[in-house]
Amino acid sequence: MGNGKRAMRLSHPRLSKGLCRAQRPVSVSDLLTHERVSWIICLTFQESAVANFFTPASQKPKERTIWTERGPNDDVPATLLVGRYVPQGHDERQKPRTKIAAFDLDSTLITTSSGKKHAGSGTDWKWWNSRVPGVLRELYLEKGYQVVVLSNQAGLTLHFDASYKGPKSSIQKRVSTFKQKCSAILGNLDIPVSIYAATEKDIYRKPRIGMWNEVCEDYDIRASEVDLKNSFFVGDAGGRMAGLGHTGEGASPLAKDFSCSDRNFAHNVGIAYMTPEEYFLQEPPRKFHRDFDLANFPFSDAAASKKDDVVFEARNPQELVIFCGPPGAGKSTFFWKHLEPLGYERVNQDALKSRDKCVRLAKELLLEGRSVTIGRCRRLPRRSGSI
Repeated sequence: MGNGKRAMRLSHPRLSKGLCRAQRPVSVSDLLTHERVSWIICLTFQESAVANFFTPASQKPKERTIWTERGPNDDVPATLLVGRYVPQGHDERQKPRTKIAAFDLDSTLITTSSGKKHAGSGTDWKWWNSRVPGVLRELYLEKGYQVVVLSNQAGLTLHFDASYKGPKSSIQKRVSTFKQKCSAILGNLDIPVSIYAATEKDIYRKPRIGMWNEVCEDYDIRASEVDLKNSFFVGDAGGRMAGLGHTGEGASPLAKDFSCSDRNFAHNVGIAYMTPEEYFLQEPPRKFHRDFDLANFPFSDAAASKKDDVVFEARNPQELVIFCGPPGAGKSTFFWKHLEPLGYERVNQDALKSRDKCVRLAKELLLEGRSVTIGRCRRLPRRSGSI
C-alpha cells in the first residue's frame, strides 16, 4: 500500500489448514471464495506507530511533566492537581526566585481552537494571543520570574465519594484530557513552570490563597521572602462590568466577567492584578465591581473608639465549644479575640492535620479540666456547572 503504510490481514484460524495444502500462491479471491472463511480483518498501521510500539521504554522520550495530587489535610481525599514541568538539562539546584508571575489558564493563556466554551479533547486549545508564549518565556529567561499557572477547575473530580453511584468513566476521562492538554502547553513553553488546578471549594480554590502557599512551598520560598511588590497575577475573572469596547471598526459590546475571584485572589495575596487584555495587549483597565468590598464600609473613629459589646462569656467551669464553617468564615479570629482571653484551649485540625490527633488532644485537655474549642473546616457541596 502507498503513503508509507503496510497492510496486515488476519483470517479465521480454521482457514490456514485448508489453504496450506494449496499447490499455488493463495490470492485474495481464494480467501473470499473459500468455504471455510468466516471473516477477514484488515488492519492498517503507520510505520512510525509500529516502530514506537516496539521501541523499548528506556529509549522513549521522557515525560517532562510530573503530576501529583494533594489534599487540605490527611482526613480528606486530594483535591489539588499539580503538574510540574522540568525542561531537559534544567538544574533544579538554582537559587529560588522570589518574583512570581502567576497566571490563570482558560481565557487568559489559552482558549479553545474549536471555538467552543469547553475543550472537547486534549488537543482542543490554542494560545489566547500569539504574544502569550513569548511573554512567558521572557519572564523566566530574561526577567528572573518564576512562572506558575493557578486555575480553578471545578469540572474535574480526582476522587469519588463512597456514596457516588453515577457513571465514572466520562468524569475520569476529563482528568486525563486535562493532563494531556496541560502537558502539551507546558511542553510548548519549555521553561520550568508548574500548573495548579483546584477541583473543589476548599482552601485551594481562588480567591483563597491555598494554591499560592503551595507554590511557595514547592519552590522553597519563604512567605517573608516573596517579592510581593514585583509579583503579580493575571486572570480574566476581574469583576469587570459590561460596556462598549472601541476597535478600528467602531464600538462593540463587552460582556461582564462571570466572577471577581482572580482580582480578589491577588488582593488576598497582596500582589498586583491585571486582566489578560491589560497585561498582554496593554489595553486600559475597565470598570469593575465587587459583590462585597470592605472599602465601601470604612470604620469611623467613633466606631473604633467604642468599646466592643460582650459577644461571648463563660457560663460553666468547663466548656467545649465547636466551630464549624468554611475557610475564611472567621473561626480563628473569633477564638483569638473572644475565647483565648478567657483561657480556652484551641484544638484545630488545620494545624494538627488529622482528626485522630484532634480527638486525642481534646480528650487530654478535657481530662485536665480545661475548657476547649475545636475548629473544623466544612467542605462545601459541589454544584453542577460551577466554575
